[in-house]
Amino acid sequence: MNTPATMPPERLRLKITLERFRPAIWRRVEVDDDLSFLELHRVIQLAMGWEDAHLHEFRVAGLRIRLPRDSDSTFDEQPALPEDTAKLGAWLSGQRKFRYWYDFGDDWWHSIAIEKRLPADPAAPRAVLLAGKGACPPEGCGGVHGYANLLDILSDPDNEEYEETREWLGDDFDPNVFDFTTHARRVAAIG
Repeated sequence: MNTPATMPPERLRLKITLERFRPAIWRRVEVDDDLSFLELHRVIQLAMGWEDAHLHEFRVAGLRIRLPRDSDSTFDEQPALPEDTAKLGAWLSGQRKFRYWYDFGDDWWHSIAIEKRLPADPAAPRAVLLAGKGACPPEGCGGVHGYANLLDILSDPDNEEYEETREWLGDDFDPNVFDFTTHARRVAAIG
């Protein structure tokens, strides 16, 4: 396994994009590079609007980073770095992109681009949401294809599943609306 690089502290501007879905659903954040991958997972969950109800992992330069699970040795899986101790700055040095996989059943893959490396700013919050677009798909909707089907149902009030789907999502669900203020407040609370 590769060893992490040691670099001076930085802030990373990241664009997190939900893969394989159009129109694009994305978030832009700035984070200190001394965050662990577990802390970045929390930032992503809050920025996107996920409920943190499923397993997840990061893929960085061919490495897997996640919380250790008992099944890692049982099924002879490729070892994973522990996300609670692996720091962004150490493992993202020289990287431009990496991936985040949320919900191993629905398979929500996120592409994360490192848009900019900035000087460390001790006065700045450790994580800040800068922008975003599109509502987060609801948990348990069946992944990209299930979400596309759900949106088809919502676009047709005559669909036999329309009322049930609208009741499940609530009347205020709009796939085009991203509540920046609420999400930014949640990300800022990470501290």
